[in-house]
Amino acid sequence: MMEKFYVALLQMVSTPGAAGNREKGEAYCRRAKAMGADLALFPEMWSNGYHVPKDPAQLAAEAVPADGEFVSFFAGLAKELEMAIGITFLEQWEGGPRNTLHVYDRTGRLALAYSKVHTCDFDAERLLTPGDGFPVEELETGRGTVRIGAMICYDREFPESARLLMLNGAEIILTPNACPMELNRLAQLRARAFENMVGIATANYAYGQPDCNGHSTAFDGMAYREGEDCSRDMLVLEAGEAEGVYLASFPLEELRRYRQIEMHGNTFRRPALYGPLVSRERKEPFLRPEYRW
Repeated sequence: MMEKFYVALLQMVSTPGAAGNREKGEAYCRRAKAMGADLALFPEMWSNGYHVPKDPAQLAAEAVPADGEFVSFFAGLAKELEMAIGITFLEQWEGGPRNTLHVYDRTGRLALAYSKVHTCDFDAERLLTPGDGFPVEELETGRGTVRIGAMICYDREFPESARLLMLNGAEIILTPNACPMELNRLAQLRARAFENMVGIATANYAYGQPDCNGHSTAFDGMAYREGEDCSRDMLVLEAGEAEGVYLASFPLEELRRYRQIEMHGNTFRRPALYGPLVSRERKEPFLRPEYRW
């Protein structure tokens, strides 16, 4: 029985290059291990500090291979520290790079590979190749297992992302991020956790990174607790703006019991009525020239 799952949110400002980000990322992972983390999570596209050039050639030049030196280093570090690491990077990919998260378990084995599905096609991310699904995998921690999935930044703004992860069995959703986390975006994360009865761990860049402000968060997904009359605050942790390692404790066994008795998630859904949700038809006012699907 795994009572708690500890996720270290690595809230940092990036350096000018991949070598510096590797060095800084290593130092923060070592701090996370010393704090007792089961998993250390990086902000979005850590390999180049979420830099998305509008020039395709420059974008391709900044991408790194999934089996290359940068990513392999963190796989080896996970094995050394006996701690899972969720490393993010601009991945080399035919047809355009991908915005990718790899989670390596405490043995250095690849446990989860996910690429951002909802690319920001209204901006330079239109040059990226989107991911094609929301996989969920079992992560073995040495104290038990937890089912993890991921969504990256803009994925958060689509209820379907977290819903599909819940339907695929996710207990904890890892969310690397690179944008200002303000009232409404934090409310999105709270809603995704509430309606799906999942924990959500979000690692954002610290203040000082362009267009970012920290406020990494963790929501445990439990709006009610047995024996308490009122709903409760699901917020486990909200960081400030400063750099740091912020350790979130998810009450995993309590969450599992909660999911067995409460009414959200997939309990009373009526999917036979949801056909329009997967329709490709779009109408005004939602027509945009950048849409490519």
